[in-house]
Amino acid sequence: MAAYMRDQFSFVGIATPMRVALQRDVVARFGPLGPDDLTAFASACWARDEREYQYAACWVLRRRVGVLDRQFLRTAQHLITTKSWWDTVDELAAHVVGPIVRADRSQRAVMDRWLADDDIWLARTAILHQLSWKDDTDADWLFDACLRRAADSEFFIRKAIGWALRSFSYVDPAAVEQFVGAHTDELSGLSQREAMKAIARTRHRHRSAEGPPR
Repeated sequence: MAAYMRDQFSFVGIATPMRVALQRDVVARFGPLGPDDLTAFASACWARDEREYQYAACWVLRRRVGVLDRQFLRTAQHLITTKSWWDTVDELAAHVVGPIVRADRSQRAVMDRWLADDDIWLARTAILHQLSWKDDTDADWLFDACLRRAADSEFFIRKAIGWALRSFSYVDPAAVEQFVGAHTDELSGLSQREAMKAIARTRHRHRSAEGPPR
C-alpha cells in the first residue's frame, strides 16, 4: 500500500473491504452525526499517521455530506492542503466540496479563489468539484477554469483539466470537442487526450459496429 502511494504515507495494512466494514460498524454505533461531529472526526483522522484514517474520514464525510454546509469548506481546505495526494483530494473534491457548492452556489466564489491559489491541490479541487454534477454542470465556468489553468505545467493540474472535460463530455460531447478544438494551442497534450477519451471510444465503437468499408 505504501509503495503504491510512493511511500508518502504509512499504512495500518487493512484491506479495503475490511476497512469499509469496520467504518460501517463504528458509524452505526454513533448514530446521526452533525456538522460539528463530522468536523471533529475528520480532524482527528487527519491527525493520525496511517492513511486508512484519512480514508475513513473521506468515507464518512461522503455519506453524511447532506448535513454539511458552506462552513465546512474551511475544514475541507485544511484537509485538502494537509497530507495532500490525489487519493484523498479527489474524493473530497467530487463528493464533499462539490455537493456543498452545488447546494449553495454562492460558494462558487470560494472555488474561484481556490482555482487561482498556488496550492495545486486547491486548484485541482476547484477544477474537479463539478465531476458528479452531470446536466447541472456550469459549462461556462468549467471551460473558463480550464483556460485559466491551461498554462500550468503541473501534471496534476493538466490531468484534472482533462478529467473534468472528459466527465462533461458524457453530457455534452459536442461542446467539449468544440472547446478542445478551439484551444489546442493553450491546452496541454495531456489535457486534450484525457478530454477526448470518451468521445474517441464512442467513435471507435460506432466504426466497429458499421464494419469494414465496402
